[in-house]
Amino acid sequence: MNDSVRLAKRLAEMLACSRREAEQYIEGGWVSVDGVVVEEPQFRVANQTIALSPDASLLALTPVTLLLHKPAGQKKFYPPQNGKAAEVQDSDELLTVSNRWASDRSGIRPLKKHFSSAELVTPLATPASGLVVFTTDWRVTRKLREDARVLEHEVVVEVTGEIKPGGLERLNRIDHGFTYQGALLPPAKVSWQSETRLRFALKGEVPGQIAYMCESVGLTITAMKRLRVGRIPLSQLPPGQWRYLMPYERF
Repeated sequence: MNDSVRLAKRLAEMLACSRREAEQYIEGGWVSVDGVVVEEPQFRVANQTIALSPDASLLALTPVTLLLHKPAGQKKFYPPQNGKAAEVQDSDELLTVSNRWASDRSGIRPLKKHFSSAELVTPLATPASGLVVFTTDWRVTRKLREDARVLEHEVVVEVTGEIKPGGLERLNRIDHGFTYQGALLPPAKVSWQSETRLRFALKGEVPGQIAYMCESVGLTITAMKRLRVGRIPLSQLPPGQWRYLMPYERF
């Protein structure tokens, strides 16, 4: 008992179950070591006390979707062990239990697997802020990617400069003829919210598209914030915090 072994191996021996079943129990947050929940099957144990929760289940982990309010300038979203985020650096990760919004009413028990397996499906440029979506649910991934050209995003931008004569009309024209990265852009609905703020409602948003459109009519963007993806608004979610998508919410 003095030689350490993987927690999954020790649990499989204790329960007389398969190694894969032991891993499912651990990743599901049902196993504690000396009273502390451990979610890593590779965790090394020796003579510690290992316990399985009486509520433990081998049912597959329910897919989840997380909504994050990304602050401007934030590059790093995932915990560092996630391979999908290996290319991003600087600042602290945001997808952690401590950054969960206190007003999240989903009732979902957060697991490390929710963060490590989540895929970013609505990226934002580093200088931008606002709503981004991470999911482990293939149905949400397919919806946001396959329907991207018809899914409306609402974005507000702060601008400087003087708009060219007829610039707002051009931004709103169905036949505006904007092409970006070799593709014809779908029409957008653009309106002034103040002397320095524009609201964009557009489908099939491409990173860099709004800046390109503004520059083409003489404006320079100083700040950008995504308020909505489809039917899901950012609402009162504070910057740097996240919540789970509720079961009744649909993009």
